[in-house]
Amino acid sequence: MVKSISDFSVLTFDCYGTLIDWESGIWDALQPLFMANGFELPRQKALQAYAEIESAQQAETPGMLYPEILHRVHVSFAKRFDLQTNSDLNRAFGSSLPHWPAFWDTADALRILKKQFRLVILSNVNRDGFAASNLKLGVEFDAIYTAEDMGAYKPNPGNFEYMLSHLKTEFGLQKSDVLHTAQSLFHDHVPANSFSLATCWIDRQNLANSEDWGATAKVPQRPNVDFRFTSMMEMAEALLRAR
Repeated sequence: MVKSISDFSVLTFDCYGTLIDWESGIWDALQPLFMANGFELPRQKALQAYAEIESAQQAETPGMLYPEILHRVHVSFAKRFDLQTNSDLNRAFGSSLPHWPAFWDTADALRILKKQFRLVILSNVNRDGFAASNLKLGVEFDAIYTAEDMGAYKPNPGNFEYMLSHLKTEFGLQKSDVLHTAQSLFHDHVPANSFSLATCWIDRQNLANSEDWGATAKVPQRPNVDFRFTSMMEMAEALLRAR
């Protein structure tokens, strides 16, 4: 039975949506396309469309590197809304990830958590993309596992199998040592439930009290979570209280 965050020895993290503000990054990266077409679209609708297109593209081309995924998503997004795009706009969107900002609390919270836990990344991007984002996160991670390493994108269960296998062989860690921490119910909590992993939901969208799913695909049934916080700092403060 899970009682406290301090029961675990390793925190595994999704990055984009949890540590990096991918919705703001995506929204900002879409603005050149909107400006070129004199087009207006509410942020919520734009992010919902992005979520649908990206998840479909990742499922269709699981071995494709994330910058090319973004490139193709941009092309499909423009087509969906009958917008004119070009190679420069598509390329710029595809290479936008390094410019996506960290959330205000991420670096400070990770430094607090690092004092007690191993920290591990399980991310739906490529190695170079995460390396650029890591410069904003303020800590050195003990292990980094990306979609490029696994040849697939979450919620593919193979990503979690890969992570658990490597945590065991590299660190001698068992499933019971792991608290998987993520914002996305679709990408992370649903597959984590299928592995009976303990989970911490960083509910930055406040989905517990809202139906605005933003850039995350909807799930038909909300999975179980062991902990829920609305920010990384709230999680870190809970650890300090537990200690």
